[in-house]
Amino acid sequence: MSIMVTPNAISLILVNPCPDSSSDLPEIIVQVTDLKLTGTKYMFMANDGKMKVRALLQSALSSEVTSGNIQNLGLIRILDYTLNDIPTKNEKFLIVSKCEAVSPALESEVKTEGDENLLKKPKLEMDVKSEVNGIVLRPKQEMIVAKSAAQIVNEQNRNMAPSARMAMTRRIHPLVSLNPYQGNWTIKVRVTSKGNMRTYKNARGEGCVFNVELTDEDGTQIQATMFNDAARKFYDKFQMGKVYYISKGTLKVANKQFKTVQNDYEMTLNENSEVEEASNEASFIPETKFNFVPIDELGPYVNGRELVDVIGVVQNVSPTMSIRRKINNETVPKRDITIADETKKTVVVSLWNDLATSIGQELLDMADKSPVVAIKSLKVGDFQGLSLSALSKSIVVVDPDTPEARKLRSWFDSEGKETTLAAIGSVLSPSTQSGARSMYSDRVSLAHITNNPSLGEEKPVFFCIKAYISYIKHDQTMWYRACKTCNKKVTEAVESGFWCEGCQKNVQDCSLRYIMVVKVSDASGEAYLSVFNDQAEKIIGCSADELNLLKSEDTDNSSYQMKLKEATWAPHLFRVSVTPHEYNNEKRQRITIRAIAPIEYATESKYLMEDISKMKISKVL
Repeated sequence: MSIMVTPNAISLILVNPCPDSSSDLPEIIVQVTDLKLTGTKYMFMANDGKMKVRALLQSALSSEVTSGNIQNLGLIRILDYTLNDIPTKNEKFLIVSKCEAVSPALESEVKTEGDENLLKKPKLEMDVKSEVNGIVLRPKQEMIVAKSAAQIVNEQNRNMAPSARMAMTRRIHPLVSLNPYQGNWTIKVRVTSKGNMRTYKNARGEGCVFNVELTDEDGTQIQATMFNDAARKFYDKFQMGKVYYISKGTLKVANKQFKTVQNDYEMTLNENSEVEEASNEASFIPETKFNFVPIDELGPYVNGRELVDVIGVVQNVSPTMSIRRKINNETVPKRDITIADETKKTVVVSLWNDLATSIGQELLDMADKSPVVAIKSLKVGDFQGLSLSALSKSIVVVDPDTPEARKLRSWFDSEGKETTLAAIGSVLSPSTQSGARSMYSDRVSLAHITNNPSLGEEKPVFFCIKAYISYIKHDQTMWYRACKTCNKKVTEAVESGFWCEGCQKNVQDCSLRYIMVVKVSDASGEAYLSVFNDQAEKIIGCSADELNLLKSEDTDNSSYQMKLKEATWAPHLFRVSVTPHEYNNEKRQRITIRAIAPIEYATESKYLMEDISKMKISKVL
């Protein structure tokens, strides 16, 4: 027997616009027509042969469309939904949060006898009656339901067991189903991150604000913000890790510049919102959802507010180091891990506090097995070109059972472990998507930096420059003795070997790492730039150990000086940071090279032509 649309399915939805989550819905099968992608979600017209209603598939169902399960002109069984009024239009809107495909595309659109209507709200100013399958819509949105339309729902409730009827208390909306046009809703969520109470001052006065990140049992996240009275009311109420019922909040489109979770909307709770702890009910562990960014595509996120998720095979794990914070002089544990992925790039991830001592130690113990690690909510910085840093809300999963992890493991076992890998910070290229932002945005001349001594006073600022290394002083201190494990400076031990303050132990051997100053020049002027090991190796063309060996074997320093001279007058693209510092009670600029790349002339020519075009336009205007 072939599957057909449910007769009067749209009428059934109209009768029960917001069904209880525990109610046993009647079978609702509709045809999908006019299916199209709008933004990140798919929209369509739900058709039962007599009536149509505009509908939207929540983003969690997008994979059903891309996989071909849900097709245009196909049939779906709606399992959970919400029917909303659109305030700005005389129309209703069906949001499908759960459904399943029951039939592929039919040959044509389903139609039955009678006129086909698009479901709209009745206009108050018009004395109009619309009767469809016994449902009479009158002005002022009165609804009189004839027996034929209501019987299905009523009979269904009467046939339920008494315990089931009592369980119909509140409808829990999944976060993925929420939107700004909804009226009443209740969500059940866990607090997975809680910010500090902050104060602010603007033209409208002073106030306080804090926010929390909420996660439901499907792993969907949303950020909720509270101001002033609401902030003071709920700050102590919300506790990390606890589960709450929340209602009477409002939603708006999330500001992409400031959002910290993957959600199109953000929530605001006021003093009238309701927050109830779910203390006597079975709690849940939210599923961790990842949105992985390949390592070679991390460049555009450098020093931005948006956090990233990554997955990679562990290549190296450092011992725990003790880092002293400048703000409060507090010592915190830190551990660096290096991971690689199928892009054949590696990146360093810094773990802090408990992540460094717990998960970090677990990774160190199994480092020889090259485990796969997935990490959520990392900040992308520009240390050593590009690096990642964990936050208090970051989540680390070792050897996750996911398709991405299995694919990565298969790649590493078959070819990855024999492949030459490069650090992403050392290979940022202006012709790639990841390098474009790093090397071709914020392009300035040296004079722009040196003529503005106030640059970087509040926080470090970053620029890109194209310049030549014009001079390297040969008698400067160009390197330091470093621990081979943590790269920190070592000192000679009392008896033998060296003492590493970072690792808190004696080591028998050490390496040399560059720390030097070079003079760079462009058409506008010149400046001295500080350079660290990774960037210096690209400039000099050899490691500090190799240069030291050359210097020690060269009796008159001629070969040593020639090596430095060979590194000059070659053009480079530099990504630099600018910060102030004091020297002999005099304020100066410290310009530090953070990344370096060779000139790619095709890309550089394109950039210059675009710059010339802008000049022509400005002259015309």
